[in-house]
Amino acid sequence: MGVSVSASTAIIVAGLFFAFTTFYPVASNGIERVSDAQHGVNERALERQNTDFSVTSATFNATTGELTVNATNEGSIGLVADDATLLVGNEYVDVGGSNAATTVDGDADTALWLGDETLSVTVGGTVETDIVGGETRVVLVVESGVRDAATVTEVSA
Repeated sequence: MGVSVSASTAIIVAGLFFAFTTFYPVASNGIERVSDAQHGVNERALERQNTDFSVTSATFNATTGELTVNATNEGSIGLVADDATLLVGNEYVDVGGSNAATTVDGDADTALWLGDETLSVTVGGTVETDIVGGETRVVLVVESGVRDAATVTEVSA
């Protein structure tokens, strides 16, 4: 074996070493990102599984023009009332906005909606849709994507 064979072998070994030292961190980071993503998916699925609530009533007072939606948190996850989304007859209502007021078990100073507590959302006369008792549906959606719906009943003052 001459010098050229030894030199070319050394170059090949150095190239393989360089390729491995470049490949290993890339593969390790890729596997770590996939693992973190799967962990996040599992956490969100667990949160959805532990979230349960029901819209107990949706009433519209035609005299005052107020819509009141009551929902009870029946799950083991605490929810944020202002992060909920309310759809009234396919029209979006910002629950945390100025046109709606939320109370949790009668307390307007908290936004934390824990288990076995009742959330009450009152929307003033700014609802863009025509609310008809017995025909209009309301859908309440929480931040994990769990939703429940009810039909609006009309009450007189």
